[in-house]
Amino acid sequence: MQATYKKCILNFKRPSGTSRGVLTQKETWFLVLGENGKYGIGECGILRGLSVDDVENYEEKLKWTCNNIQLGKDALWEALLEFPSIQFGVEQAFLSLNAHNPFEIFPSKFINEQSPISINGLIWMGDEAFMHEQIAQKLTEGFQCIKMKIGAIDFDTEVNLLSSIREKYDVSKIELRVDANGAFKPEDALTKLEVLSRFSLHSIEQPIKQGQHAAMKILCNVTPLPIALDEELIGVFGVTNKQELLQTIKPQYIILKPSLVGGYRGCEEWIEIAEKMNIGWWITSALESNVGLNAIAQWTYTLSNSMPQGLGTGSLYTNNLDSPLTVRNGQLFYDNNKKWKNNLIEDLCI
Repeated sequence: MQATYKKCILNFKRPSGTSRGVLTQKETWFLVLGENGKYGIGECGILRGLSVDDVENYEEKLKWTCNNIQLGKDALWEALLEFPSIQFGVEQAFLSLNAHNPFEIFPSKFINEQSPISINGLIWMGDEAFMHEQIAQKLTEGFQCIKMKIGAIDFDTEVNLLSSIREKYDVSKIELRVDANGAFKPEDALTKLEVLSRFSLHSIEQPIKQGQHAAMKILCNVTPLPIALDEELIGVFGVTNKQELLQTIKPQYIILKPSLVGGYRGCEEWIEIAEKMNIGWWITSALESNVGLNAIAQWTYTLSNSMPQGLGTGSLYTNNLDSPLTVRNGQLFYDNNKKWKNNLIEDLCI
């Protein structure tokens, strides 16, 4: 078996704002396996400034992974514990290599019968006019669940936006989620949550920065609207530590991004613990290309979670890879009438 890796820089169609700054490009890496004339591909999707494996020796670890690929998927996963994005790339690449079609790694009705996955429409931060424009577009596209990033512009402006949405669409028409990306301060977070609760929100993701477990525990205990942990899960390794975190904070939901928490296996550890504690969960992509998004979506379908998932990021880039993934009426489909781009492997190089 041979293994190589290639780097790709994805370019956003439009600068996309979060509370951590504006994104114009996204770095990602592809792990490619070859054996007996077949190939397998996995995406190692790293988010600079957020991923726990955003370290100087990241590329060296990819080289090490390729040089030790004969260890196999499970042994490599254990050895790469502090590199969750590479863990995920390894999982994908081995599944892809062993599949009949390298891009159809979880056979299901999602692939074979175009059975869709319900997803949320993502609204990026920006000025008031831009956010209104995005909201109108998502509603036109048939989304019934909208996720709005908040925390980067004036809070009162964001409140007015939510108010204007609810004036037109009540909770029976549109489910609203908000994502603060840790933007609130612990001392005023509860006050802001009380204001936000007026709009019948489904949940708020990561209201305060991760690592403040005592403050987050208090918030989750008294919050007027459900709290979902997101960044809080990054860098928590091992079942014992995961269980301790959830038992301490007791959130209403957790949000799982395979590239950030150790791929399928890492997510499944979180899910098993959460379900025992009656904590809800859903899956979200982390700005991967269509290669990684496809791998996440196919696996997500097999989990049979009826909640809208966070898998609507496939159209963000000018240079994404053509794929069968298609969004219609707020749902993600695998359209077999569309094909993966020819010469895919060669095109992955910058």
